[in-house]
Amino acid sequence: MQMIITDAWLAKSGTLYLSGRRLLLLLVLSAFVVMLLAVGLYHWVFLKGAREGWPVIGSLVRLVVKDEFEQRDRFVRENLDVMARKLGEMQVKMMQLESLGERVSGLAGVNPAELRAANGLGGVLVSGPALTLPDLQATLDDLESLTHQRTDLFTVIESRLFERKMQSLLIPTQKPVTQGEVGSAFGWRLDPITGRTALHTGLDFRAESGTPILAAAGGVVVTQEFHPEYGNMIEIEHGDDLISRYAHASKTLVKKGDLIKRGQKIAEVGSTGRSTGAHLHFEVMVQGVFQDPQKFLLARQPIKAAQLAQATSGSNLSRARTRSPVRP
Repeated sequence: MQMIITDAWLAKSGTLYLSGRRLLLLLVLSAFVVMLLAVGLYHWVFLKGAREGWPVIGSLVRLVVKDEFEQRDRFVRENLDVMARKLGEMQVKMMQLESLGERVSGLAGVNPAELRAANGLGGVLVSGPALTLPDLQATLDDLESLTHQRTDLFTVIESRLFERKMQSLLIPTQKPVTQGEVGSAFGWRLDPITGRTALHTGLDFRAESGTPILAAAGGVVVTQEFHPEYGNMIEIEHGDDLISRYAHASKTLVKKGDLIKRGQKIAEVGSTGRSTGAHLHFEVMVQGVFQDPQKFLLARQPIKAAQLAQATSGSNLSRARTRSPVRP
């Protein structure tokens, strides 16, 4: 681009050559200078006019500021309304959790009143002032505190239920022979060898020799030996002086001190010791007192061994001791 420059009297003249790059740079610099001038003019006119009280400028500034505050207030109000609705939903869910807690607390042995934070709420709707940010924050703080309380209570419920689950695993309620049928029950009977009345201290399961014998509950093997009357015998302690005994086995698969799980194969059915044929003689003892194993096998819920012992302590049958003469 070529530009001719002359003075006022056209006495002198000059020529200026501008390339495309120089022209672009000149345009950019010009635009930047114009922008700076506009910003400076804006600050000088509006700010000075607002400070000195120019009528037109002051009114314009007040309108702009008022519109900005109204937009900001409307934005905050809309967000507060959304947060209030979410808070209401959270409170409803908290009430549902309280109802659930009351239903499961009985299973865990926890007083349902401890889960009830407050009485029922309701009534006629009378609209009040709009919810403010401090009000919302206070409600959120209360809900957070209530959440911590419910978390602690549900933790207690979980631990109680887990404890009861573990107790149920240590109560001999599983059938020790899945393929065998019950033969001789617990109680007085005619002895199959002598033909005289004798106390049968356990429960017999008819099964073929070699049939798996399963642990009726988890525990620790405290005895694994050959007994003159019980034959190959295993005793498992389940805690609280609760012991299950498995007799007449053809082969034992565990030893003293082993940890046993419920349903684990511990031996095989046989006819060792004082026996007339292949079968499993199964006994349950609480604090050394014989119990009817059928009460455990038919149990529908966890029962403490001490309660079972107390329930049967008045019976003459339960007064026989562990090492007293038996008729397997």
